[in-house]
Amino acid sequence: MRYSSWVSRRKLIAAAAVLAVVAGAVVSQSVGSTASADETPLQTQLDQLLTNSAFTGSQVDLVVRDAATGDTLYNRNGGNRLMPASNTKLFTSAAALGVLGPAYKFHTDVLATSPVKDGKILGDLYLKGYGDPTTLQADYVALAQQLKAAGVQRVVGNLVADDSYFDRVRLGDGWAGDDESSYYSAQISALTLAPNTDYDSGTAIVETLPGAAAGDPVKLTMVPANGVLKIVNTATTGATGSANTLVVVREHGTNTVRVSGSFPLGAAKSTKWVTVWEPQLYAADVFRRALAAEGIKVLGRTKGATTPTGAAVLAKDESMTVGELMTPFMKLSNNMHAEHLVKAMGAAVKGQGTWPAGLAVVTDYAKSKGVDTSTIRINDGSGLARKVNLTSNAITTLLLAVQQEPWFQQWYSALPIAGNPDRFIGGTLASRMRNTPAANNLHAKTGTLTGATALSGYVTTKDGRKLVFSMISNNYLTTPRPVEDAVGVLLASWSDQTPPAAAAVPENRRSTQPVCESEWVKAAC
Repeated sequence: MRYSSWVSRRKLIAAAAVLAVVAGAVVSQSVGSTASADETPLQTQLDQLLTNSAFTGSQVDLVVRDAATGDTLYNRNGGNRLMPASNTKLFTSAAALGVLGPAYKFHTDVLATSPVKDGKILGDLYLKGYGDPTTLQADYVALAQQLKAAGVQRVVGNLVADDSYFDRVRLGDGWAGDDESSYYSAQISALTLAPNTDYDSGTAIVETLPGAAAGDPVKLTMVPANGVLKIVNTATTGATGSANTLVVVREHGTNTVRVSGSFPLGAAKSTKWVTVWEPQLYAADVFRRALAAEGIKVLGRTKGATTPTGAAVLAKDESMTVGELMTPFMKLSNNMHAEHLVKAMGAAVKGQGTWPAGLAVVTDYAKSKGVDTSTIRINDGSGLARKVNLTSNAITTLLLAVQQEPWFQQWYSALPIAGNPDRFIGGTLASRMRNTPAANNLHAKTGTLTGATALSGYVTTKDGRKLVFSMISNNYLTTPRPVEDAVGVLLASWSDQTPPAAAAVPENRRSTQPVCESEWVKAAC
């Protein structure tokens, strides 16, 4: 049963209800399938939008509240649990800022149990990660340069990759097996590597160019260069103007990457991301290459193990702050950032870099902000798991509460901003609600899984009234995303003094959304 309600902080007598609506106050009520006598114009228009046939046989929650007072302006099924997809990141990101703090930094250390003597380390060299999801090849180069500056020329022992700060559970509970090769479902390791400044940790990039003539094998380059991923290339160059059918997939349980299909002659370079099996060894391989480039020779092999107690730090790399991380994390909806933050919170607060420990911290933080955590289930940090269940009531409660946090403005700015084409401003909303009152106004987190879409955040009305809202839709066959946008535009356009004309119900279209943030499509989407 759907319902709409107005809830005021100040009790209003029933006899004044009609006058209160006219004055813009709040009245508690229930709405059936047709507008009731005391339904407000905003409620009526939102009801009209949500009668869209995309919702036939599916579920939709929508809650709108006043950001200053917390008053509920609209509530349709706000207590129902639905899959929120990446709206889960609202809880993870807020908890990370609240628990770790915006100044928190990850780090990666190089250690040894033997001192540097005559340019040699007479023992193993340890590369230990502390959960940094933003480590780049350049950072491993900088670590190698620090060792060179310290006089290291030769390591007599092995290069040891240590990712023991987190547990060895690589993939989240409930993640789809067929996503394993896709960049948005990479393995979680405390020692890892991102191939570029999108910071998709645990992935590498396969760059493709056509051959010299049709029928020739395509030309492939791995970024960064490494000896862990092994490419099997059966892709060929197609005729000019032919279809691009290139497929890049890593085989389960291995680092064998198969490239197949056809890539047209004369086409521009293609960039596709692929995940890595056991990313700590991938990071160590790239670091070993950086050592060699600095003239530092490692005589032993590369292996995984734990750093002995008492090992001395010879070099250190630090990440950007967690506050700064919010921008690539939230703008591009980076799943791996979410899970690294979860495990880091578990390690910092409970001494266990695990999903159960970290998710308990996230849940505790939400509870401390007034969220009824007994009515929700947080199963991972990113929302990639279909076991996650949130309510629009819970989301809007969190959105209201975090406005009082000292870091709120940094977090608010990190949310995608509707209609802004700059990918590090608009993020996953860059192409949505352009040239409308919501553009450069609405700040919100998107969410997408097959059969699930969500949008929750903040928007300012035409009257200058700031609202929080949360809309979650599940189990549809025709995407209701245009309705999400219409809701955002209606709220941005709203004036209690001069309500806009009734919003047009958007045309439906069949959903073909992949299991990732389809607003920001990369290779595997």
